[in-house]
Amino acid sequence: MTRSDTSTVETAGLRVSVLDGAAEALPGDGRPGADAYRLTGGTGGTYLLVGVRGTGVPLDGRIPDVHLQPGDICFYDADHPPSWHLPEHCRLKVFLVSREELGLEDGDLRRVLATPVARTSRLGTLLSPFLSELADTVRADPPVGEMLARNAVNLLATLATERSGREVTDTPGSRSPMVARVVRFIDEHLADADLSPEVIAGAHHISVRYLHKLFRDEGTTVGRWIQRRRLEECRRDLVHGLRNRRTIASVAGRWGFLSATHFSRVFRAAYGMSPSEWRDTAGRPGSRA
Repeated sequence: MTRSDTSTVETAGLRVSVLDGAAEALPGDGRPGADAYRLTGGTGGTYLLVGVRGTGVPLDGRIPDVHLQPGDICFYDADHPPSWHLPEHCRLKVFLVSREELGLEDGDLRRVLATPVARTSRLGTLLSPFLSELADTVRADPPVGEMLARNAVNLLATLATERSGREVTDTPGSRSPMVARVVRFIDEHLADADLSPEVIAGAHHISVRYLHKLFRDEGTTVGRWIQRRRLEECRRDLVHGLRNRRTIASVAGRWGFLSATHFSRVFRAAYGMSPSEWRDTAGRPGSRA
């Protein structure tokens, strides 16, 4: 069988593919092995598949074959995919997302793959139409599609947690996919002096109020998080800067501190010594930065 039509868009942590007709393989980085389990479907229609990337080694033991109905939501291992036998006149809407984004632990994957979400279930009734519409929107209206895709990743993470049998918690150790993306964004823009809650919230299509709630649930604030990360980078650079004679002011400016006086004050408050004292102490032979 050959693929009659393929459309793929990557946005907001999701790679969305729409396959019309029968495809030779599911989207992902692997191909089915000799003992791969099977995905089957009995009737034509639209099938919703979520490919999980970054799963590591193949799962030990076999996953039972999975039979789907149109509109069902089915997770699969994108690195070690199943074989699939669906009606030729069907449509596939496939969403590739990393295991990290879904918050899946090593022991979760088998349960998630073995338990598809029926279109008629409580969660399926909510998510199936949303995912189907999203696959069409990311192609027809990219800005709106990107905003919806960010919400979709969070919804899929919640769905994966529910399928795994784990309880959803709000502890710092179970950081949500949205917080993980925000933290990565902050790290990538630490050097931007205008990095602010408004900029961060706008980049992730969430309200500033909701952004503050996310960090409050982590036991901190957005401002404290940014300052702590900037201070950590400055502390490291103060020692490394000895080799190229970088000044304290230039190190501070590199990481978004506009005032050298303010930088010295918050550095001393955080580490109990001034930036120059830290550089002199950590730069001595035999010291450990």
